[in-house]
Amino acid sequence: MNRLLNRNAIVTGAAQGMGLAIAKALYQEGARVLLTDVNEKGVLAAARGIDPSGARAAGKRGDVAKPEEVQALVKEVKTRWGTVDILVNNAGGALHTPHVLKEIREQDWNLVIDVNLKGTFLCCQAVIPEMAKQGKGVIVNMSALAGHWRASLAGIQYVAAKAGVEGLTRQLAYDWGKAGIRINAIAPTVTLTGDRIQGLWEAKSEEEKKKVVSAIPLGRLGTMEEVASVVVFLASDESSFITGITIDVNGGRYLR
Repeated sequence: MNRLLNRNAIVTGAAQGMGLAIAKALYQEGARVLLTDVNEKGVLAAARGIDPSGARAAGKRGDVAKPEEVQALVKEVKTRWGTVDILVNNAGGALHTPHVLKEIREQDWNLVIDVNLKGTFLCCQAVIPEMAKQGKGVIVNMSALAGHWRASLAGIQYVAAKAGVEGLTRQLAYDWGKAGIRINAIAPTVTLTGDRIQGLWEAKSEEEKKKVVSAIPLGRLGTMEEVASVVVFLASDESSFITGITIDVNGGRYLR
């Protein structure tokens, strides 16, 4: 299928894991994709893995918490392909910070808030004027079940950041809907997206794992590809009358 043919996308935090899965899914639907990450070597390799020619997928280092670097990403897409049609604010996570209250330092709090919430804000702030000029555009923000429930593998700094992302999503969707810009969020539950989450999951006892899975009505953890498919849906015209919401992708875990 080519639901995103000739549309230009930015995916943050795309060197590996969820971001890379999302970039691949957008590319497979016809989009041109700029992958960005603080891991320059990783993101360049990821882009080459998607499209060795570089015609429809490219990598660029970028720190979403730094306004000048975010602006450079937008400029890169415009220079390469002319417009910015899709933004996926995936960069974030618990970022190897403690989840026990007494162990959380100020720098841990600042790091998680800066990347997850401030980074999402800065990227939206940079692309929305470009989308408004075009009269259309789509932004998908990555929240988490923790944003409106609680966290399983992360601390309160992560919960607070993701709750902020959901509030930001609702307000921007309200403010910019008349400009033709749709802004939504996705909230996965535990998904084995990278070494840290895999390690935390494997460190749990079989009893703990069973307890987590038993709380999911569908009886298993989700996959990155299942999350990426929802990003594609929100980025496509199939969701043309959807804005300002957070879609739970959690196998029904929120029901318990």
